[in-house]
Amino acid sequence: MADNRMNFSITSNSQFPLAEIALDCSESVHIQSGSMIYHTPNVVLNTKLNAEANSGLGKFVKAVGRSLSSGEGVFVTQAVAQSNNGRLALAPNMPGQIVPLYLGEKQYRLNDGAFLALDGSASYVMERQSLGRALFGGQGGLFVMTTQGQGTLLVNSFGSIQKVELKDDRITIDNAHVVAWSKELDYDIHLENGFWQSIGTGEGVVNTFAGTGEIYIQSLNIETFANVLRPHLHIDNS
Repeated sequence: MADNRMNFSITSNSQFPLAEIALDCSESVHIQSGSMIYHTPNVVLNTKLNAEANSGLGKFVKAVGRSLSSGEGVFVTQAVAQSNNGRLALAPNMPGQIVPLYLGEKQYRLNDGAFLALDGSASYVMERQSLGRALFGGQGGLFVMTTQGQGTLLVNSFGSIQKVELKDDRITIDNAHVVAWSKELDYDIHLENGFWQSIGTGEGVVNTFAGTGEIYIQSLNIETFANVLRPHLHIDNS
C-alpha cells in the first residue's frame, strides 16, 4: 500500500461489527489473540514471542517478563500475505465498536483490552509507568502500550466509542471507560476522592488527563457489567 495505511473495512450496520483487512503480497498485520474469524488460503498466521530482537531462551524470558508485568500475552499473532488479494476478518472478544486510529503525527497509549490490530508498518513499545499508576491503573500494571511509526491501529471497546478532545484543558474519566489517548497528554491515575470516599460514592479509580489531545472512551464498564451478572451466575465449586 503506497500510502502506508491498512486497507480495511468495518461493518457499519451491526451492533457486533467485524473488520476485514485486505493484504497484498508480503504485507502483514499484528492481531489480538483469538480475534481471527476467517482468512484466505494465501494468508498465513504466525505465532511469535512478544519481545524485541533477542534470541533463544533470553527472548522467551523477556516475553514472559513483559507478560507478567504488563498483562500482555507471551505470544503475538502476525498475519502475512504470501500473494496479492489476501483477506483476513477479525472481531473483538466483547460486544462493542471498532475504530481506526491513524498513526504518524499522532501516537496513542492504550488501555487493557483495547488492541485489535496493527499493520506491519507500525509498532508499539511498552513504556514503564510509575508505581502509583501501576497500583491503581488498568493499563497493564507497570507498563503501558504506546504506539510508534506510521500505519493504522484498530481499537475495540465494550459498548460504543466516543472521542473527547482537550485543548489545553483537564478532564477526569472513570478509568474503566478509557480506551486510548494521545501520547502528548499528561495523565494521572488515582482514586476519585480518597479511599473511604471512593467506597461511599461507588466511584473508584479515575484517570485525570491534561493538555491538548484526544481521548477515546467506551460507554460500558466491564467491571460494572460483571457485578450485575454475578448474582445470576450459579457456580458449582464442588
